[in-house]
Amino acid sequence: MDAPMRLDKRSRSQAAQEASVPKTQYLAFDLGGEAFAMEIRFIKEVLQYGALTAVPLMPAFIRGVINLRGAVVPVVDLSVRFGRPPTGIARRTCVVILEVPSPEGPVELGVMVDHVSEVLDIPETDIDPAPGFGSALRSEFLAGIGKVGGRFVILLDVGHVLSIEEMAALAAPGAEAPALA
Repeated sequence: MDAPMRLDKRSRSQAAQEASVPKTQYLAFDLGGEAFAMEIRFIKEVLQYGALTAVPLMPAFIRGVINLRGAVVPVVDLSVRFGRPPTGIARRTCVVILEVPSPEGPVELGVMVDHVSEVLDIPETDIDPAPGFGSALRSEFLAGIGKVGGRFVILLDVGHVLSIEEMAALAAPGAEAPALA
């Protein structure tokens, strides 16, 4: 005869506690073999990589523009923005369309990534502050480090990584990229 199933009160209260912790959704993607994520509230859609139209005299991190339902949308190569080699084009390469905040109002912008992996629900308790050392990225680019299933995911601060003001300044003639922190 099977033993009756017992419910452990501790696990029930622990589950209730976990359910009450605020969670934020992030779109996870790979870039150069590393796991990154951005808050889902900035994401409009994910497109399979298609032909870009190159724009002369733009900074190297602007790969070109796409026509998105009649609107011209610039596409940023995040790898180059981070001071790394350009993203290679492969079967799973995507362009993530975001709505980036700016003082003049939201701006549509695309970012190239190696591939999009999943949408993550990360509780605030599983997000650590951005480290002050050990990252090749500028510290203001990081919103934190998420702990997901025994691995770390770098959470990007969309407002800083894709700052319209900074990217416009970098596009100005004679401008240099700020040094990586």
